[in-house]
This record gives sequence, structure tokens and C-alpha cells, in this order.
Amino acid sequence: MIRFILNRVLMALPTVALVAITVFALIRFIPGDPAELMLGDMAQPAQIEALRAELGLDQSLPQQFLIWLGNVLQGDFGRSIVNGEAVLPLVLERFVVSAEVVVVAVFLASLIAVPAGVIAAWRQNSVTDLALVGTATVLLSIPTFWLGLLLMLFFGLKLGWLPVLGYVSIRDNPTGGLLYLILPVMTLVIHEAGVLIRMARASTLEVLRLDYITHARAKGLSESAVLWRHALKNAFGPTWTMIGLILGNLLGGIAVIETVFTIPGLGRLMVESIFARDYPVIQACLLVVALSYVLVNLVVDLLYPLFDPRVVAE
Repeated sequence: MIRFILNRVLMALPTVALVAITVFALIRFIPGDPAELMLGDMAQPAQIEALRAELGLDQSLPQQFLIWLGNVLQGDFGRSIVNGEAVLPLVLERFVVSAEVVVVAVFLASLIAVPAGVIAAWRQNSVTDLALVGTATVLLSIPTFWLGLLLMLFFGLKLGWLPVLGYVSIRDNPTGGLLYLILPVMTLVIHEAGVLIRMARASTLEVLRLDYITHARAKGLSESAVLWRHALKNAFGPTWTMIGLILGNLLGGIAVIETVFTIPGLGRLMVESIFARDYPVIQACLLVVALSYVLVNLVVDLLYPLFDPRVVAE
């Protein structure tokens, strides 16, 4: 088991290195001079050159990368061009907001979709199966921004049950914070449940055709025991992988939902920083998103043996 963990961690290190290089290179392709943006249009050429030297922008790209990487490893992501704040605390604060929405949404979607997919596989080609598969197909086909607007219109404006815009931290006000999270979480749950239902159904169907399931039924076990005690554990592995991919994707791609519901999360910060050409913040956001994706998938790999012990043996 220790060897398996070490292998997975070592495999993740080249990915992290490639992520750092890619993030650094992407920012260098953005048009515009950071020094000119920081000083404004009225700055003198001498002032711009002095600031470029202070930021290390007058050095070669390899030297710039090594300086930037050294600062990042010390937790120094620089300061925002727009407001002068330290970048790392700002990005982490917004990341926590995004994580609150995403983690709750993925957990609830899994809680609903996995049993639904298992039942659809168990009742293959029945009315129940067709209804669940059809519903899942419709759900994953709906754009999240349009679904969010529909939920805002119905539950917020028509019924007046829930607030439609804004954000209140759960840490400051648990009750109010939950009310503001319901609509964005519901939007993500509805969409991602469609993906997970189809995945859970496909993996369960594959397991139900295996010999040991036939043997379990021949021993006289009830269908519920065969399904939930024997089939689900082995069928959950591929679904667990999909859950990890969805979680990583949402942590980096929740900008649309945060914009629709005016949630001050990481995705919205990234969009605002791109429009403002706030290079240090953009760079930090991209790096945090990419590293969170790598970390989530690493955790998924490390927990996979719980569902399929053969992975460690291989």
C-alpha cells in the first residue's frame, strides 16, 4: 500500500511542474505590459523601466520563471495590480467560497445519482430505467447558466422563497448563508446528477453481468442483497473516478454560476482579473485551480483501492 501511495504521489509531481510552467507561459502571452498597467497612462518611461526592473520583467524568461517559482514556493504570489492587496490571501479566501458551493453540490448529486443509476441498471429496459435515463439525458443537456436563471425566476421572483443574488458566508451567518447557497447548489446538483446517473448505470450493468453475481443469486441471496452488498462496491469505482473529475472541473469552471448568482468565488475573481489585466491574480488563480484539480485526482487515485483492491496488487 505504501508503495502504491508513493507511486501515485511521484506521478503527480511532473504534472505539478508542467502546470507551473504552463501557467507562467500563458501569462506571458497576454498582451500588455504589467508595469504600464500598474503605473497608468501618465507614467514616464523612466518610471516604467524602474518598475520593470523591480518586478524582474527586464530579465530573461528562464530567470523570471526561477524567481517567480522561488517566490511561489515561499507563498509569495505578489500583489494585485488593481488594489495592491497580497494575492495569496485574496485567492484563498475566494477559493473557500467556491469550495463551499462545489463540495456540497457534488456530495448531494452523488447521494441522489448513484442509487438512481444502480436502480436503473437493476431494472434495465423497464419503464423505470427509461425514465431515469431520459431524465439524466435531459438534465445534463441543460446549460447551467440557463438552468440557474430558471431557478432564480421560479423560486426567487415568482414564489419569493429564496434570495436570488448575493452571498452571505456560512461562517458569519449559518442560516442566511445556507439560504443564499440553495439556488447555486441546486443548479449544480441538477446538472451533475445527470452525468453521474448515466455513469453509475453503465458501471453497474457491467458488474451485474459478471460470474460472481450469478453465483450470488444461485446461492439464494435476495436481489437487494446482491445489488447493494455485492454489485455496488465493485460498480462504484468508475463512478468514484467521475466524481473526482467533476469536483476538479467545477472548482475551476464555476465562473458561470458565480457570475449568475453574484457569488464572490474564485471563478468570478478570475474573470474580473482578466478584464482588469491583473496579472499576479490571474496567475495565482490559474495555479490554484490547476493544483486543486491535480490534488483532487490524486486523492481519488489514493482512495480507489477501497473500491477495487486489485489496483494495489497491480
